[in-house]
Amino acid sequence: MLKLYGYWRSSAAYRVRIACALKGLEYENISVNLVNNGGEQLQPCYGVLNPNHLVPTLQDGDLILNQSLAIIEYLDEAYPEPSLLPDEPTRRARARALAQNLAIDCHPLNNLRVLKYLTAELGVTDQQKMAWYHHWLKTAFAGFELQLEQSAGLYCVGDQVTMADLCLVPQVYNAERFQLPMAEYPLINGIVHRCRELSPFVQAAPENQPDAVT
Repeated sequence: MLKLYGYWRSSAAYRVRIACALKGLEYENISVNLVNNGGEQLQPCYGVLNPNHLVPTLQDGDLILNQSLAIIEYLDEAYPEPSLLPDEPTRRARARALAQNLAIDCHPLNNLRVLKYLTAELGVTDQQKMAWYHHWLKTAFAGFELQLEQSAGLYCVGDQVTMADLCLVPQVYNAERFQLPMAEYPLINGIVHRCRELSPFVQAAPENQPDAVT
């Protein structure tokens, strides 16, 4: 059985959970609490699996793989149905680009370890930290909304759920959690609403994970 090391509120782990749910893949969910005990991801035993001390990490037999987008593409190739990328090359490339806009350009700037460094090491106030967080989310969503005008159907790229949607839903979850106003992004809001009506997205939602804290 697959093993997925993650944390219920990690948006990167959330992406992989959605992929597994869409493909009907069973996996052992191994919680790596990013908050307790100074962060369980920093423990040496976890560092053996993931020297970057981040989540998620996927184990499939002898394969141990980090980086959520790499994991999603591996799952899509190893377990190809249903596909998370369009067959047509230009739409396939567009889905990858949209996913990377969020997972590479946006998400790292509001990652937990970045926010902790701002406050603990640089002395940034909570108000300044929130301004930082909102600035980068708004920057990412504004560009994403414009790109959706060219690519969207029911979902980010036409009417097929792709890895772009797997990245968008967790990023919007974070935005809502940190009270970013979302009225300026009607295409994003519509896509996220439709995704959240699909059972795999419900199954993968943070609040439905066994390690969720209410």
